[in-house]
Amino acid sequence: MTELTTMKFHPQPQAGEARPWAFPAPGRGTLDNGLTVLRCHRPGQQIVAVEVLVDAPLEAEPAGLDGVATIMARAFSEGTDKHSAEEFAAELERCGATLDAHADHPCVRLSLEVPVSRLPKALGLLADALRAPAFADSEIERLVRNRLDEIPHETANPARRSAKQLYKELFPETSRMSRPRQGTEETVAKIDSAAVRTFYERHVRPATATAVVVGDLTGVDLDALLGETLGAWTGSTAQPRPVPPVTADDTGRVVIVDRPGAVQTQLLIGRIGADRHDRVWAAQVLGTYCLGGTLTSRLDRVLREEKGYTYGVRAFGQVLRSAPDGSGAALLAISGSVDTPNTGPALEDLWKVLHTLAAEGLTDAERDVAVQNLVGVAPLKYETAAAVASTLADQVEQHLPDDYQATLYRQLAATGTVEATAAAVNAFPVDRLVTVLVGDAATIEEPVRALGIGEVTVVPAE
Repeated sequence: MTELTTMKFHPQPQAGEARPWAFPAPGRGTLDNGLTVLRCHRPGQQIVAVEVLVDAPLEAEPAGLDGVATIMARAFSEGTDKHSAEEFAAELERCGATLDAHADHPCVRLSLEVPVSRLPKALGLLADALRAPAFADSEIERLVRNRLDEIPHETANPARRSAKQLYKELFPETSRMSRPRQGTEETVAKIDSAAVRTFYERHVRPATATAVVVGDLTGVDLDALLGETLGAWTGSTAQPRPVPPVTADDTGRVVIVDRPGAVQTQLLIGRIGADRHDRVWAAQVLGTYCLGGTLTSRLDRVLREEKGYTYGVRAFGQVLRSAPDGSGAALLAISGSVDTPNTGPALEDLWKVLHTLAAEGLTDAERDVAVQNLVGVAPLKYETAAAVASTLADQVEQHLPDDYQATLYRQLAATGTVEATAAAVNAFPVDRLVTVLVGDAATIEEPVRALGIGEVTVVPAE
């Protein structure tokens, strides 16, 4: 006879009381060498994130040497006066740390992540990389070869190719923004260790740099640690570079980058608009999200769900360069890919969505969902120290106050449907959009011309 076993059920866990959340406020200070430091204690975050912003913008690159900032950024982890490239990599690995660096229009950024128990060693390595990078001839030559190998792959990538063309169309030829961020085959091939060293000596100094440190700093004497590491970095006391105004031509037109035989058309539609210093930014974020920020947005509902033209189309705003005096700008764009035969119909329906938005506006339901998605998930978005550090670094890069992100969430929650509609319509005016299509010109040119959305030009894919 089988014995019956009595199961004991434990009480079901209950949800705790909701706690108010706000984006963390950093502390701010300055080291003796002039380095600005933002710190943010995040209890429980045992992986510390450090971001260092160096005032070496792309526009500071010498004529004919586009890409030298990128090569310099990559070379920071390729040896110092204390370690060869191999030794430096091994020391980072022993710390369980990762170090990345990249160059963009506003500055060069280095990003370090490391367990808090190994923070002193990792900060020392980061300081050495900034203080005395080796820039060995062999390593620079290898980085240049690697970069030259990347360029054909980028040209073959429809999304990258469309972005390259859009920037070329929007900005005047004299503007650094009109050219690829990481340089071209012609300019990168000219870069050597002497060019990298010269760029470093002219622009990399603590007095115009900022370090952001985020993580669980319990028991860490951060002031002493920074003083022993990044505080040992020296340099001249030059002032930050002035930010030139951004100019762009968003006359409505279409450029087809010809890819004979392509089964899909990559589309990128954009113009230049307000950056985060403009009071319209919060409403613009909200309206753009309603237009194309998620699977339930208007563009996806029509082009993906109803028509089946695409796997997804997104609308977004990306800050290119920001300044308090209004001379900055953001790229406002719609991107996605559609099957080649339906390129014309897809563009026609996309323009109909924009016309309908202008005529009828957003609904309160669309606005409410967007606010919930943008504001409601913020505590999850910033669970890691790296996410908080990156956003604080963005604020520094864009000359924003330290409480900007917290203020933005309050503004988003308070923005009404009418404001969001007006901002979205102003962001994407149907007659002021530059459309770049990477696809089979023989198939798509005539249907696109028939739409009348602007003069059509065909260029080779290179």
